[in-house]
Amino acid sequence: MASNCRNLLLICVAGVGLAGCAITAEPLTDAELASAADENLANVTAEQEPIRGRVGLFDAMARALKYNLDHKVEVYQAALRYEELDVARFELLPDLVAKSDFARRDNFSASVTRQVVNGDLGPAGAFQTFNTSQDRSRRNADIEFSWHVLDFGLSYVRARQAADKALVAEEARRKVVNRVIEDVRTAYWRAVTAERLVHRLRRLESRTRAALASTRALASEEQASPVTALTYERELVEIKRTIQELQRDLNVAKSQLAALMNVKPGTHFHLKHPRVSGRGLRLPGKVRDMIWTAMNNRPELRDVAYRKRINVHEAHAALLELLPGFDLYAGANYDSNSFLLNNDWLSWGARASWNVMRVFKYPAKRRVIDAQDALLQQRGLAVTMAVITQVHVSRVRFLHARRELSTAQEYFGVQRRLLAKLRSEAASGRISEQTLIREEMNTLVAEVRRDIAHSRLQNAYANLFASMGIDPHSEAYSSDSDLKSLSRSLHNLWHRRGRRTWGARVTALRQ
Repeated sequence: MASNCRNLLLICVAGVGLAGCAITAEPLTDAELASAADENLANVTAEQEPIRGRVGLFDAMARALKYNLDHKVEVYQAALRYEELDVARFELLPDLVAKSDFARRDNFSASVTRQVVNGDLGPAGAFQTFNTSQDRSRRNADIEFSWHVLDFGLSYVRARQAADKALVAEEARRKVVNRVIEDVRTAYWRAVTAERLVHRLRRLESRTRAALASTRALASEEQASPVTALTYERELVEIKRTIQELQRDLNVAKSQLAALMNVKPGTHFHLKHPRVSGRGLRLPGKVRDMIWTAMNNRPELRDVAYRKRINVHEAHAALLELLPGFDLYAGANYDSNSFLLNNDWLSWGARASWNVMRVFKYPAKRRVIDAQDALLQQRGLAVTMAVITQVHVSRVRFLHARRELSTAQEYFGVQRRLLAKLRSEAASGRISEQTLIREEMNTLVAEVRRDIAHSRLQNAYANLFASMGIDPHSEAYSSDSDLKSLSRSLHNLWHRRGRRTWGARVTALRQ
């Protein structure tokens, strides 16, 4: 029987070993890849409100906040950290373990007794007796409540660290939101320019091609001097090249905006065409007030502060690990063995343990914690300087963009008046078609550059608040809000920002 048991055990061990060796890397099949691709394509824009009517700036911002996938990744990352925090909270609770088992053997667990004094096993042969105190079939069950005091302290510290990690993830989400809103403002105004002017650029390009063909025909028939004809041809080719460059820059703007709103490429939608103006956009306050606001709100600085707090908790955990462990337990037990006087009983007690090796490990661990603290300290200083610089740069960018827009508007106004004069002269035949085309192109280019300057001003304006760490949405923002109410909330928020400064806010923070 013993030999059979050993053989069975060897067979089981060999089977488990062969099963482990049989595991190999299996790449996804073509069918699985195709299924995953179909699922991703179906879900990338699923459960989104369809676009109805023309899309305004705040509609685009609302769609980006609600549907942008980069933002969603950060939202889910923060949600994961909060779920991990919930798990860490449960680690604070004592253990309550219930166990039950059943065992049976094919013969009795019998034995003889040995004399302690002389070592005799008792009568030999037929008179030798075997005794048992255990049934062949047994059922055991117990439920034990235990509380490890040291583990409770460590779990509390780890839970505090998990809470700070959740806050770090939230700051990462805020940073992505600011970047997305900046990009939306820029892409929206460039897309508006593209929608308004691309058709006019195409018509002008067609006229340019026709004028270019006419100029080449005149040159080939020697009706114009070669130098004059080539000069005209060079100017027309230059006009054609400028038009193509403008089309290249503007044609992708709407696709970029669609990507930020998580709209499938190729989806047709139209934009509202608000009046191009820089009015209502002004600096939010004095530079010192902006810097102080940034020091209190920038996600990068908060991230460093939370990581410092995590490191402080790590130092506390290292000290707690030096202490002896103390475990209190109490439990209810049951054993079906019929030979027992008491088949159920209560038990309680305490256990103490101490891992002495942690004492020798602590100095090295403490040096790591100190090095991490020094790194975070320097990182905080570096981020502080970067934030101060960004606040100054954002102010300079905004002021420069505002001057650029003013100049571009002035230039566009002059160019329009000039074109009106030239059109009247072209109608009377005093100037050539090529000259009129050149000035129409210059007018169109001036309008495009005016619009691009406006889009840069809008981006610089959003960057002012991003540099201060001010969220681009209200505090009541919720991803569950419908697009209409979210767009209205954004509209009200950004219009209020155009009428307030941050001096009072800074005073309140300092108090």
